[in-house]
Amino acid sequence: MKGSAPTYELFQIVLYLICAYQSISCGIHYLSSVFLSVIPEHACKPPGRVRKAIFHNLSAWKLEDILALRSPDEKDHIIVELQDGKVWELTRCSRTWRENMSDLGYIYSGYEFNTPCPDGYVYDQSKWRSSVVRRLNLVCEHKWYAKVIQPFYVFGMLLGAIVFGYISDSFGRRVALWCTGIGVFLFGIASIFIFDYFSFMVIRFFLAMAASGYFVVIIVYVMEFIGQKSRTWASMHLHTFFAIGVLLVALVSYLAKSWWLYQLILCTLTVPFILCCWMFPETPLWLLSEGRYKEAQGIVDTMAMWNESSSCDLVKLLSLDVSGSRAKNRKGARKLSLADLFYYPDVAKRTLTIWLVWITINLGYYTFSIEAIRKREHEYLYLFILGASEIPAYFFMCILMQRVGRRNTIVSCLLLSSIICAIYIAIPWSLNTLKIVTVLVVKIVLGSAFAFIYIYTAEMYPTTIRCWALGSSNMVSRVASILIPFSGHLTKFWIILPQILFGILAILSGLLSLSLPETRNKPLASTLETTQRRVWVQVPENKDSLGEAPSEAEMGGPGRAPPTAEPGSPG
Repeated sequence: MKGSAPTYELFQIVLYLICAYQSISCGIHYLSSVFLSVIPEHACKPPGRVRKAIFHNLSAWKLEDILALRSPDEKDHIIVELQDGKVWELTRCSRTWRENMSDLGYIYSGYEFNTPCPDGYVYDQSKWRSSVVRRLNLVCEHKWYAKVIQPFYVFGMLLGAIVFGYISDSFGRRVALWCTGIGVFLFGIASIFIFDYFSFMVIRFFLAMAASGYFVVIIVYVMEFIGQKSRTWASMHLHTFFAIGVLLVALVSYLAKSWWLYQLILCTLTVPFILCCWMFPETPLWLLSEGRYKEAQGIVDTMAMWNESSSCDLVKLLSLDVSGSRAKNRKGARKLSLADLFYYPDVAKRTLTIWLVWITINLGYYTFSIEAIRKREHEYLYLFILGASEIPAYFFMCILMQRVGRRNTIVSCLLLSSIICAIYIAIPWSLNTLKIVTVLVVKIVLGSAFAFIYIYTAEMYPTTIRCWALGSSNMVSRVASILIPFSGHLTKFWIILPQILFGILAILSGLLSLSLPETRNKPLASTLETTQRRVWVQVPENKDSLGEAPSEAEMGGPGRAPPTAEPGSPG
């Protein structure tokens, strides 16, 4: 019936599946750099073919076999006897020649001559036959090059979140999704054909920007298209597809022993998205916020046609003013910026609180992720278990959000994670299995909270600045991710100092979160004034298919245009 909003189904389902599929690629590319930068066990290459290798009470015919058995904690040398009878002692970054070639004892007191590694290095190939670290020899004095791969990637994610958040709010969600989707594919493929370290870093940096920007924009895109009733489940389970990407990384890492094959398999998974991304329409909500009512009406009509349902007249339904004066007024409207997140005192407090929550969750999530994977013999299986365990947690989180609300959920997650962190600290180091279980539990809690905070942040800000808010929150949280790889320096002062820091921040941010607004079953805000006043106007059920729809109160009354962002008056 003309004039009433239909319930759309097929259009949103197809659109959601395309969006969710690309979320798999985001999970893939984020964790792939972790394995690409792993430094394999290695030793200085001897000047000749090895006849026999000895390490303490172990001996083998190949040096690689000894390296596969040596632990990273073991720093003693390896003795090798070459085909010409010469004996060398090999460490990771140097080699020493023994004058007495008949002495193969592990302890030697005769004359020795120490040299660096002019012939390169020998690497353990039991896990990776070929890797970036091995190809570029990022070990010993160049070891720090490998250590900055992941922080530099995270720095790209930091910039990508804010840059594409700005593009999305200024030029539209569709433009941002096209740029990020194509960028993920092109830079992912380009990373296979690296020739040197710096080209590898540049390509990975732009790949990180595209992947991070995509995930920020897609959360908002789905929320604005799906609708109020379904947006919790739909938005939350975008992270389920992200977790599937993590599972694929663990599986492909185990099967593909060469880094270029590993990259090729993962990157080709983005091809179907490239073939479908041209189908993305702009969200009617962003078009309405820009005063482009005819285009918004066209999208609604297309949705109705796909779903074989009747359309609705947005002008009548929302009491829109499409006069020429309205169009002229929109041209003079001021675009919102990052500074508008602090324009009103209440909004500024909300922004600072939510930023602290993002930093805390990110700090804890990756601190315990490193703790979980560190020194594991079966790291691929362990990563697979960690990724798989988060999927049912997302289902539980959706139910919790619907039952107790957004604010109580985030407060509970933060305080619970601080309690579990305290338990982890109190557990003796001798109970290693119990510590592993504790790490797994706290990581599941924080992983669920990490997925949830995307939705909660987007719900607290209006359409005109929603991607700015989500992108900036993501950006500040990545600062913690950049610093985490260097947290090993804190453990030199006190081994549990990173966990104590997280516990304190979790309690502080959990208590401050009590001041955040509740957004459960509330329509998404349309203007910054609405957010500042904390006026959450209920939307009739027949408007749910648009995700949000400004009521007459937000529109300024029947027949009046929505408040615009005049110079000096954000909105």
